Amino acid sequence: MTTPVERAKTHDIVFFALPPDQAVQAARALGRLPGVVVQSCSAEHRVSVHYDVMEHTLQELEAQLQQNGFHLDGSILQKIKRAIVYYTEDVQRDNMHMPEHPTKTRDVYVQMWDHHPHGDHDDTPEELRRYL
Repeated sequence: MTTPVERAKTHDIVFFALPPDQAVQAARALGRLPGVVVQSCSAEHRVSVHYDVMEHTLQELEAQLQQNGFHLDGSILQKIKRAIVYYTEDVQRDNMHMPEHPTKTRDVYVQMWDHHPHGDHDDTPEELRRYL
């Protein structure tokens, strides 16, 4: 089971330099979404978003911004960062939907293994081992 701390995500969304007021407008637009806390840094052309990964993903938030006409930074470094975040959030969401491993069934197999002879077990009688 994941804790709320593992589900909480904070990422920066970096915008293209022009138009210069994109960060402030994007902060207003994202701030209207439930469960998203936004802080804008207009001098650096970026916004910092904080959200629960089960409610939103960075890919979803950036797609909404692009649909509304915002221009994200297209540098190779930002593209790589985005791809890594998209992948990790997708994997985390998939893993959260998996059921926990039942420990009781595992214990049954452990007990069976303890009672089962294992290792180099040979049924050949000791006196015949020397002659074969």
